[in-house]
Amino acid sequence: MSHVLVTGATGYIGGRLVPELLAAGHDVRVLARHPERIASREWSGDVEVVEGDATSRGDLRRALDGVDVAYYLIHALGAGPGFAERDRATARGFAVVAREVDVGRVVYLGGLYPEGERLSPHLESRREVEEILLDGGAPTIVLRAAVILGSGSASFEMMRYLTERLPAMVAPRWINNRIQPIAVRDVLRYLVGAAEIPADVSRGFDIGGPDVLTYREMMQRYAAVAGLRPRVIRAVPVLTPRLASLWVGLVTPVPPGIAKPLVGSLVHEVVAQEDDIKQYVPDPPEGLTGFDRAVGLALARIRDLDVRTSWVSASTPGAPSDPLPDDPDWAGGSLLVDDRSSRVDTTSEALWTVIEGIGGAHGWYSWRLGWVARGAMDRLFGGPGLRRGRRHPHRLAPGDALDWWRVEKIVPGRLLRLRAEMRLPGLAWLELSVEDEAAERPTFRQRAIFLPHGLPGQLYWWAISPFHGIVFGGMQRNIARAAAHAATGDGRPAD
Repeated sequence: MSHVLVTGATGYIGGRLVPELLAAGHDVRVLARHPERIASREWSGDVEVVEGDATSRGDLRRALDGVDVAYYLIHALGAGPGFAERDRATARGFAVVAREVDVGRVVYLGGLYPEGERLSPHLESRREVEEILLDGGAPTIVLRAAVILGSGSASFEMMRYLTERLPAMVAPRWINNRIQPIAVRDVLRYLVGAAEIPADVSRGFDIGGPDVLTYREMMQRYAAVAGLRPRVIRAVPVLTPRLASLWVGLVTPVPPGIAKPLVGSLVHEVVAQEDDIKQYVPDPPEGLTGFDRAVGLALARIRDLDVRTSWVSASTPGAPSDPLPDDPDWAGGSLLVDDRSSRVDTTSEALWTVIEGIGGAHGWYSWRLGWVARGAMDRLFGGPGLRRGRRHPHRLAPGDALDWWRVEKIVPGRLLRLRAEMRLPGLAWLELSVEDEAAERPTFRQRAIFLPHGLPGQLYWWAISPFHGIVFGGMQRNIARAAAHAATGDGRPAD
């Protein structure tokens, strides 16, 4: 079998592709900027991890050396101004290095788009990356897909929340455009199969499921599978993609920064124009997965808390990516810190259980109205707010999204460090830790850390400082109280 490199292995598709490639017998290497995010995956011990950045040609040479098949699963989902140029630059670098080290095959998952139309920025960027890779010199297979149906995909979650939360709605006229969705399991089957396509084949392929539906029909079919009443949907011509993305951001957990490129793609009719891929990757004996079955499978995963990857694996556009250095001599700037600690009348195990369960449906153990208001403000400015929730109600892993935070570091039983992805004039972290864990009364320590960006950052910190006692002081008391109650089996007090 082949020696395979997967980029984007912590993303929605990449995180599901790796175990499929392993099951097919391939030797798998992954390129990761943050290897600690790989460590929590069940397949982490079965792959070779190369720490590096896809924008660095030196890192790419180390990752691509000796590789037969390289999966390019990198795309900035509308990540702010200049995202298209970043996409082009990264793709060019990848194509150049793949040719230099003689990679046998590049595989790219792109977007299905209509020919001869002015495309949305999101689809145009996908098309440009496709051309760059195909012209790069290494044999390349491009798979073009429209809406991907699977638990945790951004497109599926957007449709799910719109349908479940709005029994009646006014929608843009593109809701009547035809779309050919495809189940994520069929996307993965095509991606794995692409590794075996003969080396003299270098081209793009349209891939899609067996159903061609309008977005209106998709929502009605979803409602039927989910046991909901038919939805009342009225199309109007006045909702632009920008307005529609803001509306989606208010109704669903998908923030406007991610909703906008998804909505922009729906302006086009996206239907496969050929099915040549079947010459190389035949349909399974039972056929491709239909829309209703794909929705049913996704909902079962959600009910069983078995969503293996999610769109929230991707950082929010514009969010900081640099971790908080552990070096106390770090010279990156003056950190502003709110540091609180207290002895807790409970066990260290009970305290850690509450800490690891924070956020999502459990809330933040202080001034609920303040958190909700700050989350709503964040969403108005394009941030994630509080609606992303958490992947699992009780367990966290590095890289997990947690409301407007991202799990940056976790030491089980001792430390949880969260990095803020909300809109801020600076970088922010929240650390919750258990100290003196062997003592009869462990210490609960809580640190809010802020690195201000210039005068706006300084003004922001001092403006919110009067509320620290309410927010962080409340967290300190209520988490300690909840841990004491958890140890005695009395449950958790309300926020």
